[in-house]
Order: sequence, then structure tokens, then C-alpha cells
Amino acid sequence: MLPLVETDEQWETSVPDEAVVRRGAEDLCARLGLTGLPLTRYEAGSLPVYAVGDEHVLKLFPAASAEGGVTEARVLAHLEGRLPVPTPEVRSVGTYENGWRYILMSRLPGEDLAVAWPGIPRADQDRIVTEAGACLAALHALDPAPLAGAVGPGDWGTFVGEQRAAVVQRQREHGLAEAWSEQIPAFLDSVTLPAGPERVLLHTEFMRQHLVVDAGNRTLTGLLDFEPAMIGDPAYDFVAVGLFVTRADPRLMTRFTEAYGRAFEPRTVTAYTLLHVYSNLPWYLRELPAPPESTFDSLAGAWFSAG
Repeated sequence: MLPLVETDEQWETSVPDEAVVRRGAEDLCARLGLTGLPLTRYEAGSLPVYAVGDEHVLKLFPAASAEGGVTEARVLAHLEGRLPVPTPEVRSVGTYENGWRYILMSRLPGEDLAVAWPGIPRADQDRIVTEAGACLAALHALDPAPLAGAVGPGDWGTFVGEQRAAVVQRQREHGLAEAWSEQIPAFLDSVTLPAGPERVLLHTEFMRQHLVVDAGNRTLTGLLDFEPAMIGDPAYDFVAVGLFVTRADPRLMTRFTEAYGRAFEPRTVTAYTLLHVYSNLPWYLRELPAPPESTFDSLAGAWFSAG
């Protein structure tokens, strides 16, 4: 029912095509005993994800992302009931045709915080950010050892080194202006990233888009999307926090770090912003307030500092 997807070209022609993917989703639902329930594909996200009735979510992983399906299933099972904010409960996992994998999970009540945010009063926004900070602290407090071997990278220092070796070229490919890209090597040379043994379970994309909120009482009701989870330096998770939760607002960053129980050096988080797996600095520069000066030190102060 679903085609082989191993290359970027196969992905582009198949995964966004609802006529192709829906047939596989319907077939999987039938195999899982969910025939007849409404099947609605979520618009956001790169992977095909469907609401199945009111209680289930079906997430599909083509062969090119099959490892992410294994990671997410393991992490969700590890997290069940252990955070102050609910995470989806795994109901079924398995393989499908042509290297595809799937996870059937519980559907969390509420709506995407990024969508709901503009209509939430400021006092409630502050409280939600506080709840989010406590949630990330709880995630980082868990022992990641049971997930070692199932969640990468195998060695954090090697991962950072590989990211650094490719960072300038990757940012140029995204369209970063030369005035910024030529600063990257010297800036990274000036930042000493933590080399100690502290390693935690990272969400890696802890952002409003992956938090769910109750529109009525305006409290967090869920944390989603763990396929890119990693084990590494906790400061790495503050890239998404600063870019997508607090969005360069020092007041919100203060609330978040107070609830988290700790703040990280803005220059460290800025270095990880460049080294992040999904880093796209030109996009961030368009989406967030411009720093006072076109330097990474100025950017660090503007986007990742508490106020």
C-alpha cells in the first residue's frame, strides 16, 4: 500500500501525497481493528500523522526515517506517567510494507500551543511557560541510561565535532549571508562547550508546536514528538526553548529558567544553535527580532538571555 521511500526524491513525490499515504493509513487502521473511525491527517510536520477518531493517533515513518520510529516508541514507553505533563501512551508499534514503521498512540486532549498562543492572556502565558520549564526539568532529571544504545548519539563529543565540521557549509546552503557565515569559526573557537559527564535525555525540539494546551483552563496537557530525541548536554535543548518557546523574550526566558532551576550561558546556547541538527540561522534571523549588531555575541544577548 505504501511505496519505498529511501531517497529525498522518493520522499518528495510520495510522503506529501495524501492520495498515496492515506491508503496505507486506512489499511493499517483496518489491521489494528480501527476500521470506520474518522481519519484526519495533521497538516503540520514532515511525517504523516493522523488523528484516528477522538482517542488515537497514527504516526507513520518511511524507510528513510524508520530509525526515528524506533526511537520514539522506546522514549514514549520510557516516559509514560513520569513527567508533570502527559505524553502519548503507546498502543501498538510495528513494521509495515516497504520499510515503513508505525506507532499507534493515545491522542492527547487540547490544541497546539503555537496556534493557541496569540489568544492566551499574558498572565496565562507566563504560567504556561513556567509549566513548560518544570516539564523540561523533569525530563532532564530522568536517568537516560535505560535508553542508551536505543537513543543516539553514541558519543556526544564526536557528534559535536561532526556538526562543527559541516556547520559553515550547511548554513551557507540555507542562504546565510557571508557577513554572518565568516564569523562562525572564530565564534565557535571562543566558546568552550561543556566536556563533563552530564548527559540527559533531550527532546531536541522543545517548542510551542510540540506542546499541547487546554483552551479552557489554559494549562499544558501534553508534550509530543520524540522521534528526534537524543542523549547529550542539557544546554542543547535550550536552543528550541529560546527560539520557539520564549522567542527572544527575556521576561519569558527568566520564567522558564526559574522553573527549570538553572540558566545556561547564552553564548553556549548560541553555539548549539549553530550546531543543532535542524539549524537554519537565516530562517531564525527572519523569524526573531534582529540583534542590535550583526555579531554572534549580540545575537546571544538578544535571543537567549533572561531579563
